[in-house]
Amino acid sequence: MAISEIVKILTDSGIEQNEANIEVRLLIEHFANYSYMDLVMGKKLSLDKLEIVKEKAELRARTHKPIQHIIGFADFMGEKFIVNPSVLIPRDETEILVRKAIDVINTNNFKKVLDVGTGSGCIACMIAKYTDSQVIGLDISSDALNTALDNASKLNLYNKAIFRKSDIFSNVKPGERFDIIVSNPPYIPPSEKKNIQKEVTYDPEIALFTKDEKGLEFYEKISEQAPEILNKKGYLLFEHGMGQSEEVKKILENSGFGKIEIIKDLAGIDRVISAELL
Repeated sequence: MAISEIVKILTDSGIEQNEANIEVRLLIEHFANYSYMDLVMGKKLSLDKLEIVKEKAELRARTHKPIQHIIGFADFMGEKFIVNPSVLIPRDETEILVRKAIDVINTNNFKKVLDVGTGSGCIACMIAKYTDSQVIGLDISSDALNTALDNASKLNLYNKAIFRKSDIFSNVKPGERFDIIVSNPPYIPPSEKKNIQKEVTYDPEIALFTKDEKGLEFYEKISEQAPEILNKKGYLLFEHGMGQSEEVKKILENSGFGKIEIIKDLAGIDRVISAELL
């Protein structure tokens, strides 16, 4: 069997050609231990390794299980993050949130950062890696926190990215204050469950869906409580869903925030909002 035939297994299941090429390359790198350069140089896969890659491609095509779950990690900002069904798979859009946070932190020499709903820990870890701050990642899921801890350990971020079980701010200690809060909270309304892609159903529902029909529940809760634990002139940064920027902006303004900046993703869609506590 040729590699092109394995790619066809994926394209026949509805996966776009370029994406199928990338995914087969990831399967080959992970399960056959062949690099992209090995393939470019014409190094041939043995029949048994080709068979393993074919089996994993068939699993992907049959179930639409995300490729990240099949190989066990996701690429995010140049690092490989452990992922599993207990955490949201890091998306490219979240890089915009992280890069904005890093810029704000380094510009203002901030030292204390809070990541609400840390999941895999990708936001907390990358902020910790590229700034001099200490980041505390909060999550309600013990399984997610274990994954985040594994990722921080893998990146040698001891004492820079630390994690704590908390329902939003429930486990923030008395007197504890932060320079900046970042969050990529759940923002999909329950009515959208029937419309989401099959791949997304493998993400934990708790990380995806709100209980309210506008998907604004967590923006309201976090924005209303954030001033109590933010230092003066502290920042609050969110990732949000399509069409939510104006509503989130109003929520922030009503909670005492100003200097609001809305940042678009590569598709030109409002994706991240940054605000300063007035």
